[in-house]
Amino acid sequence: MPAVKRRTLLKALPAAAFLPASLCAALQQDNSNPKPTSTMVYELRVYHAAPGKLGELLARFRDHTIKIFDRHGIKSVAYWTPVDAPQKSNTLVYILEHPSREAATANWNAFREDPEWKSVKAKSEANGDLVEKVDSTYLALTDFSPHLH
Repeated sequence: MPAVKRRTLLKALPAAAFLPASLCAALQQDNSNPKPTSTMVYELRVYHAAPGKLGELLARFRDHTIKIFDRHGIKSVAYWTPVDAPQKSNTLVYILEHPSREAATANWNAFREDPEWKSVKAKSEANGDLVEKVDSTYLALTDFSPHLH
């Protein structure tokens, strides 16, 4: 039997032979009824703290805000503070997950009207605002993004 070149052999094999069975099954599914696209949105929020107030802002989140978020269906994904100056002294960055834009609006409205939040905010800002500016951007995962848990 003559020697067969690897390239010739590989060309002769169907590509599906190299795919896991589960992936082959997924590729063969009926695409005439595609899955509905997710309405899930993520919200990137950047808080620019008032001078000297970042520590108080972080304490308010740590001790109160996140618990109130949870109560109103606002899911925290992660919180960060920058490592480098000048942002490290006055910036909090975080991402929230919402089932939809509409849910985000409803949950934020409920959060802002929450009596505990109003009390916490008033007490924490007795000596001045903790935040000078908030940037909020709603984001949708791309089709190639790893899924977040």
